[in-house]
Amino acid sequence: MDTKEILKKVRKIEIKTKRLSNDIFGGEYHSSFKGRGMTFSEVRQYQFGDDVRAIDWNVTARYNEPYIKVFEEERELTMLLMVDVSGSESFGTINQFKKDTVTEIAATLAFSATQNNDKVGLILFSDDIELFIPPKKGKSHVLRIIRELIEFKPKSKKTNISVALKFLSSVMKKRAIVFMLSDFMDDDYEKTAKIASKKHDLTGIRVYDKHDEEIPNLGMVPMLDAETGAIQYVNTSSKSTRNSYKANALRLTDYYLNTFKRSGAGTINTRVDESYVKKLLGYFKYKGK
Repeated sequence: MDTKEILKKVRKIEIKTKRLSNDIFGGEYHSSFKGRGMTFSEVRQYQFGDDVRAIDWNVTARYNEPYIKVFEEERELTMLLMVDVSGSESFGTINQFKKDTVTEIAATLAFSATQNNDKVGLILFSDDIELFIPPKKGKSHVLRIIRELIEFKPKSKKTNISVALKFLSSVMKKRAIVFMLSDFMDDDYEKTAKIASKKHDLTGIRVYDKHDEEIPNLGMVPMLDAETGAIQYVNTSSKSTRNSYKANALRLTDYYLNTFKRSGAGTINTRVDESYVKKLLGYFKYKGK
């Protein structure tokens, strides 16, 4: 993909996702996540019912009547997008690849954060950390993130969610809003998920294709393992083969859902042929209650 084509694609995603973030997610995002703490705003006269612990005794003594300190929530936040770039993301049988949906969701979230004047960072991971862009503010920074999501070529096609979560805990010292976007075709990451969720506001966004969960009866077909590159012939007409495939997919999905739930993290599931807009909006409204 040449530079002109990349910029064209970046612009197309910007137009689509920025409109979504402006019209729909801006307010919902703003109300769904609390700031890091309280910051001093102003001093005003004491009113009946105010907390006496907030009285500013220096100002009260100066004017000979009670004044209180007013605090407001510190709204500036840091968002970190953790995006799975392993081989299985380059799969899709309806409308588009999983990675295309992931890019759109990530861009929508990034523009929502920018609208709130928050910092946005990016971690691309496979079974290793492929790229880390530290959080910064501004539209040009978000466009750089989108460009990386479109054109980045990972060194590995495998997945290790635990490695990504360990890196998150080591590199982000302050609390952040973290969205991990993946198909979660991995396990053995419960310990690292619990550690990350204690420190950060963590949400997993599972983006999947319907054929991640079941294979149709097509007879004997060659299948490519996107993460190992191995090709093997599979007899899809065998009911036991199809059931085994489905059982393994459900096992990994259950592991993801239960692990994130036990860790106190949030979860969103969206299929590539579904509206992720409804899923995100519903999740933000639920968190904002």
